[in-house]
Amino acid sequence: MITLYDDILGALKAGIPFVIATVVEAKGSTPRKCGAKMLIYADGSTQGTVGGGKFESLVIDQAQEVRESGELALKSFPLHERAKESFGAICGGEVTILLEPYKQRQRLIISGAGHCGQALASLAKTCDWAVIIVDDRAELFESEFYQEAANSITYLTESHIFQNLDFRESDAVVLISRGHPEDRAALNDLLARTPRPKLAYLGMVGSRRKVNRVMAEMRTEGISAEAIEQVYAPLGLDIGSESPAEIAISIMAEILQVTRGATGGHMRTV
Repeated sequence: MITLYDDILGALKAGIPFVIATVVEAKGSTPRKCGAKMLIYADGSTQGTVGGGKFESLVIDQAQEVRESGELALKSFPLHERAKESFGAICGGEVTILLEPYKQRQRLIISGAGHCGQALASLAKTCDWAVIIVDDRAELFESEFYQEAANSITYLTESHIFQNLDFRESDAVVLISRGHPEDRAALNDLLARTPRPKLAYLGMVGSRRKVNRVMAEMRTEGISAEAIEQVYAPLGLDIGSESPAEIAISIMAEILQVTRGATGGHMRTV
């Protein structure tokens, strides 16, 4: 049997923003008692109920304001004619609702499920990013790492998935696959799309020589200089990283720097 908590977990995994409305105080005659919950999505659709009728529609309206502000809120609703704020309810009681907003988590989309991809996915999860990993080698997802992370990482194995994937402007994309041809193909799929997806960050692994070669090839194929300049390549911050874990730190640090508009300088000098 699917419960409200299953819906909440599903929304969290999918990165869907929502608000939880909970009855935290119920005085007198009220349609629901303390603990009753309702899940409210951005489009106004709901799961569960805190009482129905005009009262519940007001809760939904308040939830949308809370979702936009991102701040917790306590709202009281008189269900009797005596209160100035009454909206015509005649139950006789009063309900206080706690509204908790859950914002859409930023997504990190990683092309490449190898050692560096695993390390980056693990670090991004720790930073509370939603993670999607793309790799046409389906057998990689049978490893112990991916089996244990099955409930927190989304895996895609279709070839050229970037040609059709729905992107958000808050998405970060990292191309760190098994070799130059795969990264080159993924980058082309992204930059050649019409319209080109707007991304918060797009980075590609590789040596300076490899990156220069790829960019030169793409210019001759008609990819605009504006599009190419948006690519962070070679990607990551220069911290002398060598191991997959260190490389992941370098990449994730650059993603946070770029998406948050930070300088990336030493804290003692900023």
